[in-house]
Amino acid sequence: MIRITVNGDPVDLETEMSVQQLLDTVDVPPNYLAVEVNADVVPREDYATAIVREGDAVEVVTLVGGG
Repeated sequence: MIRITVNGDPVDLETEMSVQQLLDTVDVPPNYLAVEVNADVVPREDYATAIVREGDAVEVVTLVGGG
């Protein structure tokens, strides 16, 4: 079991996994724009190969409208 944070909330995972697997596993807003792991933006084409490990901080960035 490993522990990471997703948008500031602790999440326990069975094992390390790719960013794509993580997005399929956790509750992600449908209008997300980008994913950061430890403050580094992960390009969409790297989602399948970028691995999330113990202690990583993942941010799923969304567009917020305002005025």
